[in-house]
Amino acid sequence: MIRTRRGLVAAIVTLAGLTLAGVMFFAGRQPSAQLNEELAAQVTMILERASTGEHHAHGHHFESDVVCAVEPFGTEPADASSLVEVKWVYARHLCAITGESSEWPVSVRASGPIAVRLGIPPLIKVPEAGAGYPERVRRLIPPRYHEEAFAGFSDDAAIEAAKQRFAQATPAR
Repeated sequence: MIRTRRGLVAAIVTLAGLTLAGVMFFAGRQPSAQLNEELAAQVTMILERASTGEHHAHGHHFESDVVCAVEPFGTEPADASSLVEVKWVYARHLCAITGESSEWPVSVRASGPIAVRLGIPPLIKVPEAGAGYPERVRRLIPPRYHEEAFAGFSDDAAIEAAKQRFAQATPAR
């Protein structure tokens, strides 16, 4: 009976250890909430500070400022754990042009998945709209992130923050 109890205890301890190791491994592979917040802030700043010429290069023609919401869903390298390790950010974005309308619901907006290379200067890649768009997204975004690339925002907080900044940036008419 003693051998059985010792064996049972050893099995439970081993199983608990393996479970903990698995949880720690999985948690270590997931981007931290803090890293996602830092990436969102960085990409938002890059998009909002882009020149009109840079926006025109992406097919967006306007002369006003933009306000953006950004939600990262992947990085390159995939196992990056800090902002300095990240070379590319894959994110969904929603940007509104401030000069066209003072109200968010009727503002001119652009949205979808983007790839942003962090660096000096940063590089923003936006799949061209129109026929063949899904294939252009698949060429831009690594296969491991395809499902996320076509998903909507998972949290409205970024959009709500952008709406507030939009209201502050747009002069009352």
